[in-house]
Amino acid sequence: MALTAVRDDVATAGPPPAVGRRRRRRTYLWSYVYLAPMMVLLLGFVVYPIIASLGYTFYKWDGIGDPTDFVGLDNFRQIVDDSIFWRSLGHTFVYAAFVVPIQLVLALALALVLNNKRLRFASFYRTLFFLPVVTSAAVIGVVIQLLVSNFGESINDLLLKVHVIDRPVDWLGDPHFAMAIIILVGIWHTFGYNLVYFLAGLQTIPEELYEAARLDGAGRIATFRYITIPMLRAVGVVIVVLAVIGTFQIFDLVQVLTSGGPYFSTEVVNTYIYHLAFGGSNANAVQPDIGLASAASFIYGLLLIVFSVVQVVVLRSLARRRGTGGAR
Repeated sequence: MALTAVRDDVATAGPPPAVGRRRRRRTYLWSYVYLAPMMVLLLGFVVYPIIASLGYTFYKWDGIGDPTDFVGLDNFRQIVDDSIFWRSLGHTFVYAAFVVPIQLVLALALALVLNNKRLRFASFYRTLFFLPVVTSAAVIGVVIQLLVSNFGESINDLLLKVHVIDRPVDWLGDPHFAMAIIILVGIWHTFGYNLVYFLAGLQTIPEELYEAARLDGAGRIATFRYITIPMLRAVGVVIVVLAVIGTFQIFDLVQVLTSGGPYFSTEVVNTYIYHLAFGGSNANAVQPDIGLASAASFIYGLLLIVFSVVQVVVLRSLARRRGTGGAR
């Protein structure tokens, strides 16, 4: 009897801690193997360039040969004192302030429609709305540039025929229209990302909740307010953060459409850094200056980190307050 009791105790207790750890390591080994290529690429093409570019911020260097002209913190002072940098930063925030809320509202509304199981050809519509995402922004920029140009068949011809305008408009050459066109194209181009995110979030909501709400007599507005929104709150925070970070990475669309012009009216931080690094009339120096570009990148990176942390904290605080209020 005593021996049987001891055997039962050993069986119940399970393997020793060391054996359990070895089993867990063996179980997760292939997970680390699958992640290894991504980690190598991340370290080689993201982490290392960031660390290496920090050293260039202390030199005045045109990118040829080795940097030897040590200037200390002068590059940072020059960027902070440059009005074009702050102007480009303002344009970046304006772009994000328009694109993010409009995209999120439209994406959520369309996701609710496409998530309807009774909708025919839903998969086709999802693919159709996601197609712009897989299209190169540079190609889209070239096509839009041709459409709004003043030669050949363009939007101006159509607007003149329907008497909306009485003379051709230089859409990308007018500071009042250029940024608006970039915002509209940006909304359309990256709209599919948020649509897919919201669709994935909606499909995680149990259908039983909607069935119970319908049995209780709740309408569509009530179910959206008290079921859909609360259940999407956690994934919604991630979607908002990703959307904001994505808009702050705007570059190729602006570079192809306007190159930051006219008169710096569409210059964003990424095109500003590009012009500093490779030269151009839209930067504060025509000659390439890798040191200045690296300093601008470092300052912009710090600003984005601070903004992202504040954004996450604020969104989580609001979600927590709403959850507490709902519980009461």
